[in-house]
Amino acid sequence: MKHGKKYVDSRKALEAAKLYEPAEALGTVCQLAKAKFDETVEAHIRLGVDSRHADQQVRGAVVLPNGTGKSVRVLVFCKEDKYEAAQAAGAEYVGGMDYVEKIQKEGWMDFDVVIASPDMMGVVGRLGKVL
Repeated sequence: MKHGKKYVDSRKALEAAKLYEPAEALGTVCQLAKAKFDETVEAHIRLGVDSRHADQQVRGAVVLPNGTGKSVRVLVFCKEDKYEAAQAAGAEYVGGMDYVEKIQKEGWMDFDVVIASPDMMGVVGRLGKVL
């Protein structure tokens, strides 16, 4: 397969047999970037663990510094005395039976996450098949 000039130049600056530390590899990739836009980098890291053993499994989560760019729309089912607390916590939609009926009759699904207070679980249970 034939490669372009920029690829060939970047390839000459790397040592094929060398194993780079993560920080060094990222710095090298940034120095060799030729495009006029933010390039995507794919990293393969050998951790040296055997995932068949329970004590060596690697699991984790990452919090991105700037988020994913998508805002989460939260619907909270609660009694009227808790409306203000739910809105203060960041819920976009707060209600009770009115939203249950809207979901059942109109098929309204303009939310990403549903939270229900314990006293509303009996009402929300009717939406089990829909949600």
